[in-house]
Amino acid sequence: MNFSTLFITLFTLQALFLLSSSTQAAPSNSDLFREYIGAEFNGVKFSDVPINPNVDFHFILSFAIDYTTSSSPSTTNGKFNVFWDTDNLSPSQVSSIKSQHSKVKVAVSLGGDSVGDGSVYFNPSSIDSWVSNAVSSLTDIIQEYNLDGIDIDYEHFSADPKTFAECIGQLITTLKNNGVISFASIAPFDDDQVQSHYLALWKSYGHLIDYVNFQFYAYDAGTSVDQFIGYFETQTKNYGGGKVLASFSTDGSGGLSPENGFFTACNRLKSRKELHGIFVWSADDSKARGFPYEKKSQALLAISH
Repeated sequence: MNFSTLFITLFTLQALFLLSSSTQAAPSNSDLFREYIGAEFNGVKFSDVPINPNVDFHFILSFAIDYTTSSSPSTTNGKFNVFWDTDNLSPSQVSSIKSQHSKVKVAVSLGGDSVGDGSVYFNPSSIDSWVSNAVSSLTDIIQEYNLDGIDIDYEHFSADPKTFAECIGQLITTLKNNGVISFASIAPFDDDQVQSHYLALWKSYGHLIDYVNFQFYAYDAGTSVDQFIGYFETQTKNYGGGKVLASFSTDGSGGLSPENGFFTACNRLKSRKELHGIFVWSADDSKARGFPYEKKSQALLAISH
């Protein structure tokens, strides 16, 4: 092979590599729908929630918390207990909904905002001890309930961002390496302390985090479509390379509501191939109204990308 032929061959291979890389990195739409369930103990069941067979559907049990289950809960350094409505969301009910719907998976969310009358704090004694306890206790819960993934939703912190990043990053790494979970997500929102912790985690372990359930409903009520798109673009840059999902709440708390343009914003994102999925807080709040926005969200996601 002479020099000119070799140069042309190398140039062609480089061009193909760049084309492949750009193709893999290109943004894309997804048909993923996720919904938190079980935190409010109002009797909601998996079977109450409408499931479109043409979308990937994740239920997220809310919550498992490393606190005691006593009347005055206290931290346990990574020894997780179940705090969702187990009467209506039991292991047998997880197995049943998954057997009835081949595209349904069930995850557990860790932490949450509050327990009892107080806030849930991420409060490890040390990285190694917290990770060891968390891996052991969560493996037991995940296997008992036949779960598929975890979601990280700590919102208050007694540890610095680096400690949080190492604890959560090592937890996800170990659970994935052990074949206990197949996916992991995080659920940050636009608060300086919250973002400092989750962005530290993302910087070190973002390659192991499959979805970013950004709580866009934590922005002010009355958010406009243009504001929502701006927020989405900002968080997409913050969590670079991540699948940031659009979100709304059915408890009336804030953000861009379905009544005021959420689906307009989603259609705009979809036209840009940036709608990586939708998640909702929560099935508990939607039950009384018959889940109209869950149906509409899934119908939108099910339309060909």
